[in-house]
Parts: sequence; C-alpha cells; structure tokens
Amino acid sequence: MNLQLLLLLSSLFLNLFLLSYLSIIFCHYSQLRWTSAAAAEAEAIAAIDCSGHGHAFLDGVTAGQGLPGCECNTCYGGSDCSLLMPECPADADSGDPLFLEPYWQQHAASSGILVSGWHRMSYQTTGYDFISLELERHIRLLHKAVGNAVTDGKFITFGSGSTQLINALVYALSLHNSTSASPAHVVATVPYYPVYKFRTNLFEGREYKWEGITSEWANASASSRTNFIEFVTSPNNPDGLLRRSVLRGSAVIHDHAYYWPHYSAIPAAADEDIMLFTNSKISGHAGSRFGWAVIKDEKIYERVTRYMLLNTMGVSRDTQLRVLKLIKEMIAAVGGEDDIFEFGYRTMRERWSKLVSIVATSDRFSLQKLSPQFCSYFEKRREPSPAYAWLKCEREEEKDCSALLNRAGIISRTGTLFEADSRYTRLSLIKTGDDIDLLLKRLVALVSGVNQSGSFSYVPTSHVIA
Repeated sequence: MNLQLLLLLSSLFLNLFLLSYLSIIFCHYSQLRWTSAAAAEAEAIAAIDCSGHGHAFLDGVTAGQGLPGCECNTCYGGSDCSLLMPECPADADSGDPLFLEPYWQQHAASSGILVSGWHRMSYQTTGYDFISLELERHIRLLHKAVGNAVTDGKFITFGSGSTQLINALVYALSLHNSTSASPAHVVATVPYYPVYKFRTNLFEGREYKWEGITSEWANASASSRTNFIEFVTSPNNPDGLLRRSVLRGSAVIHDHAYYWPHYSAIPAAADEDIMLFTNSKISGHAGSRFGWAVIKDEKIYERVTRYMLLNTMGVSRDTQLRVLKLIKEMIAAVGGEDDIFEFGYRTMRERWSKLVSIVATSDRFSLQKLSPQFCSYFEKRREPSPAYAWLKCEREEEKDCSALLNRAGIISRTGTLFEADSRYTRLSLIKTGDDIDLLLKRLVALVSGVNQSGSFSYVPTSHVIA
C-alpha cells in the first residue's frame, strides 16, 4: 500500500513539473514577436512540395497564392518539379556542391538563423579589417578538429569565396617578392584550375602577369625563379591528386579547397606559408560566397587586407553570421553520428565507386588513378572519394572527349580548359543526386555502346566556373 501511494505521489509530482515547464516555455514563446513571423514564413516556404526534385526559396519568384514557386533540379520541370524531361542532357559541368543539401535538410533546425532588420548595419564588426572575431576563432577550431591545417601563429583573412582571394594574394606576393622592375610570373602545373589564369589575365598589370605552366620554367636557374608565383592545388582540381610545388624558390599559393575528409584522405595537417580555403566545398554553401586565407607572413597579410579593404570593404556581415552558424554546427558534430564529413565521404565514395564500376566494363575510357590512403581524421585507411572524375577517351579516333560525351547527352568540362589534352574531360560528382543518377545512366549507355534515341535539348553553357 505504501508503495502504491509513493508511486501515485511521484506521478503527481512529475505531472506538476511538466505542466510548470510547459507553461514557462509557452510564456517564453508567447513573448516572441518578429521571430515568430519570420519563422512562420520560413516554415511555410519549406513546406512547399517540389516532389523531391527541387526547392522553394524565400527569395524565389512569386507564383500562385503569393508564394514563391518551385525551382527544379536540372532536367526536371512542372509546377512541382515532378516532370522528368527525357531529352535533357546530364549536366556534369560545374562544381556546384549540392551533394550536401540532404545533410542540411536533416539539420534545418540546428543550422537555421533568424536575422533582425537592424543586424550589423554598420560597416564595422568585432574585428580588425571587417572580420568577425568569433568566426575567425571558430575557423581555427574547425581546422584543429579536422586536423587538416595548422593555423597557430598565423593570420586569417576573409574573402568573397576563395576566388576573390586569388587575386588579392597574387597582388600581395608580387609586391613582396619582386626584386626587379619586371612583373612577377604567375604559373601552375597542368592540369590546373583555369580561374588562376582567367583572373590573373583579367587584372594583369605592371606587378604580375600569367606566364603559363611550370614545366616551361622547371629548368630555369634558381636565382631566376625568385620572381615567380606558383599555384599548387592539393587535392588538385580536376584530378584529385595531392600536389606539391614544382619550382624551388618561387612564392607558392597552396589552394586547399578540397583538403577535407569529404574528398581526400588527410595524411597530415598542411602547414604552408599561404593556404586558401573556401566554405563552398566544406559545407556546400557556394551561394554564400565565403572563403579565407591562412597567411604566415604579416607583411603579406597586411597587403591582402589592404587589397580587400579597397576592393569590397570586407565580406558581407550577414554571410559571416551564417557561416559562423554552419561552422559551429560542423564542429559540434565532429566524430558523432551527424558528422558532415562522414556524411560527405559516404556520399562521394558511393558515387566514385559506381562510376569506376561503369568505366571498368570497357577499354574505351579510363579514369585518374587514386589509391586508398591513411586518413588521420577517420584514423584509418580510406578509399578514394574525389570531387571530380578526370575521364580520358582512349580510342585513337576519339580525340575530343568532351564532344563525344556531348553527343551522348552528357555535358562535361573539356580538358583544354585545364590546358590539358582534349582527350581528357572533367565530370563533376558533387552536384545533386538527380544529376548523378542521370549522368551514370547516360554513361552506362555510352560504355555499353547502346545508341540513345532522340536529340538532346542542351541547356546554355553555364557561366559558373567552379
């Protein structure tokens, strides 16, 4: 009898506690004003059904009932994106990192932010040169948690994506290393990310100029290579290989956009004097346009920050807030069930494995050779999971691989853009699941020699150069 009375009293106490707690929560939320309306608007847009092949966005074009309409994935149409267009080509061109969309959909609550109309209206923020000190601190924490870069004792500066920082660094190094009146020579090793050449040529002046590929200068004397700026992309875009500097004595910009566990093993923390990173390839938020450079030399850092001051007066404060939230979420999940790097690796590994299996069924094509390697982040040997496939057409008569794929309904990026042979072409593996499914389907037909009926309705060439 005493036991029953004790259980009854315990139950009453627990119910009273829960009622009190719920009343506190209700009271708290009943006091919310602008956040309630903003949250309700965001929830309403997120609830719009796009059949799993697209999304509606807050800033989308208004459709029926005053709400934005669905924006469909490539090759899907209709008001709810349920219509697959059979004559649409598989687009494997741009490096749009939408493979991480499902991850952030699963973490919508913990990664979302609400921004008031008066948030950071000033030019200024908490740090020198328009940077958020809290974001800088969390960037350092992220590198330490992943173990892919040493930031201790180094400076960090922000840019609108790493793209903006490319020219800022070339500018800073050309002033720092020039020992003569001649401009600094900017070079890279084939195949290289073509934006290095495009941006250098666009802003070419008396301080620097594009001078082509490193192999043309490899035999030059060491003294004549002091006025060189060399881009080293590791892992490389497009072939995913880990790279090192070729020209001794040159100033080196190490682009580590893909040096994250999604795409590459992390044998050790990178510890170079100048390192470039971009949030687009870490979290997938390419549209937020945020990147950073880790710089050892204070004078180079000061020149870069002066360039950014005169160029844009820093990165959008709203972008910095969003990236801070994303990085906090990524750090909190490191090593856990919701680890973005584990999610990203599994996704990319599966895509690469399927592609390798398809290509292996024929001697018509080949892929870059990537081997398993020990990864300090996962603490084990991991299989390859590159961002891109560097596909080669092996038949003598098929000299333009990109054109061949185009005729089969696959849009790729020709090797000549990377200053490589036209027998090579790049396939992006980081786009949506819909893009990858269609790409693999078209490749199966091409490799097996099946003639695909109909003419493909090619979309205009993308201006995205990632």
